[in-house]
Amino acid sequence: MTLEAGPEVATTRDQTGTVGTVEAPRRGRWIDVWDPEDATFWAEKGRAVARRNLWPSIFAEFLGFSVWQLWSIVVVSMPKAGFTYTTDQLFWLVALPSLVGATLRLPYTFAVPKFGGRNWTIVSASLLLVPTVGLSYFLTRPDTPFWLMVLVAATAGAGGGNFASSMTNISFFYPEKEKGFALGVNAAGGNLGVAVVQLVVPIVIVAGAGLTLNRAGLIWLPLIVLAAFWAWKSMANLSAATSSFRASVAAAKRPQTWIISFLYIGTFGSFIGFSAAFPLLIKTTFPAITVAHIAFLGALVGSVARPFGGKLADRVGGAWLTVCCFVVMGLGILASVVALKADSFAGFLISFLFLFVASGAANGSVYRMIPAVFRVTTPGDPGRARREAAACIGIASAVGAYGGFLVPRGFAMSTSHFGSLIPALYVFCGFYVICLAVTYFCYLRKGGSLSREHV
Repeated sequence: MTLEAGPEVATTRDQTGTVGTVEAPRRGRWIDVWDPEDATFWAEKGRAVARRNLWPSIFAEFLGFSVWQLWSIVVVSMPKAGFTYTTDQLFWLVALPSLVGATLRLPYTFAVPKFGGRNWTIVSASLLLVPTVGLSYFLTRPDTPFWLMVLVAATAGAGGGNFASSMTNISFFYPEKEKGFALGVNAAGGNLGVAVVQLVVPIVIVAGAGLTLNRAGLIWLPLIVLAAFWAWKSMANLSAATSSFRASVAAAKRPQTWIISFLYIGTFGSFIGFSAAFPLLIKTTFPAITVAHIAFLGALVGSVARPFGGKLADRVGGAWLTVCCFVVMGLGILASVVALKADSFAGFLISFLFLFVASGAANGSVYRMIPAVFRVTTPGDPGRARREAAACIGIASAVGAYGGFLVPRGFAMSTSHFGSLIPALYVFCGFYVICLAVTYFCYLRKGGSLSREHV
């Protein structure tokens, strides 16, 4: 029997062709029968419905990332606008949205089964009005005390929470064989918001005469309203999206959840952390370089690499691709150290672009690993595997996002204590070596419990 859900009633058609109506269990646009693993269902109806939910989800997540990382590019121009904060304080304004966003990701994950993916996308998109309006107001007041500006910057963390709810929701719409690419595209659309905000904001705030920082928030307001409307118009809630608190507790008890979360700090944590810090790194290390023309490139190439990482992981296995990416990331870090010692901006930029590409591809490969690992370690119970995998996505996305706080703070501490970025870079390189070893030992070593699986 198939089902077409509407706001209050649902139309059903059984195998004999008899049509009837049943009362929908909850208000809103709900789909009560969903089986993407059924090839016939997927071909006839599932794929079209999944795509109809994917695109507004991508747009809302794109805006979430844009708002989340607004401060990464705004802080570069704050001294010119009359703000007298120190470099360390500016790094705090860059780091705090990531800290708040990472913390919000767990409750945002639970919001999908509680309220429905469509309903929560509308709410979470609308909440982005708070940080954008706040930024627009306070960036016109250079006498704002630092503690108050910290609170304003922290509200941008709402954009970081959107990722977890969006990824959890979309994971239920697609079959296992297409999850890697679907989640990769969904995440890449969100990640692209970092590049766009770092490209567009510097142009907008200097359009016309002078420097007008509050435009950095104002330009997003109509797009936020559009995202909420699109989600209301096109998306649907899935009754099958049952990543409950119980499933999350069960997932939290699984060692695989924490192994994957650790690896995600190295992949997504690196991407969002370096993206947030990159404009200020360029400004403080190479002050003669125009940040507006360069900084967005890192987030751009990392975002574009993510869906290709997911697609390639579907073919060769997520674990193998993740190991390769950690190798490239380590080499990228070492190359950036050489460039800094030679005072070569070109070398610094190229090495970081390699780092961004590898971290973006690894984001896709690690997310591809999640459903595969839980499917293999939960034999005979695909429903439980899907629920716990969805819960793991929320946990891993939250833990990994703390990298967005740790990386900028690491650079700030390295600069304050050693007068150089190089000590922090060596620490990051050592961390990638550990991540590589963990990936190999847990998923690839000969004789390991998962070594023969396509994880």
